[in-house]
Amino acid sequence: MLQACLNGGWKKDHHIAVPLTVAELVRDAASVRAAGADDLHIHIRASDGSETLEPDALRQTLEAIRAVVPDMPIGVGTGAWIAPGGRARHDDIKGWTVKPDYASVNLNEEDAPEVMAMLTTMGVGIEAGLWSTDDARRFVDEIDFDTCLRVLVEIPDVNGNEATSEAVSIITILEEADCSLPILLHGQGESVWPCVRMAWEKGMSTRVGFEDTFLLPDGSLAPDNAALVEAARALKVV
Repeated sequence: MLQACLNGGWKKDHHIAVPLTVAELVRDAASVRAAGADDLHIHIRASDGSETLEPDALRQTLEAIRAVVPDMPIGVGTGAWIAPGGRARHDDIKGWTVKPDYASVNLNEEDAPEVMAMLTTMGVGIEAGLWSTDDARRFVDEIDFDTCLRVLVEIPDVNGNEATSEAVSIITILEEADCSLPILLHGQGESVWPCVRMAWEKGMSTRVGFEDTFLLPDGSLAPDNAALVEAARALKVV
């Protein structure tokens, strides 16, 4: 599976084509679908472009995207940095009337188990985000695997050798705990393309998009999210 991560927390001063408005997210959802993406991961934005989990903003965005790509699962980020921040954002999540298909939860955040419990009660799938071996150990020690849709092995902005080594270490912890959940492996910055290649080689899912990189495999600037998706598809091992 190839997921397109359309925006993250970036703004137009990072890349003019970063989608922020509902109309821009709809446009990019359609273009990455045509380019070969299977799923979407988005960060909902308020009218001022800031990240939000506010129920009406989420509803408007999801409804608009689903009208254009109705067969495409949509996930959202739930990071603790999103205003009003920390546990104060729980009320926004509880207030969702229209729900995403899944949401990512970072195991390096103190309230991760609480957010996961809320999402499970609401019937929202969970992507468990593991950024390190410490996150992986916390996941296998504290979380019921059956409550999760998949595991995100998320490698920070490091060189290719470091990226693949860290990915192996995290995956080994999961395997030793008999975790059979699907894995989506992705990187940030310099680690993006090594992780995409490793994921395809190992038969895992992966993701690309402006949240993770603005650069194509050859180091040139990607014009849009669709170009990143096309590049990732071109690297897939047949």
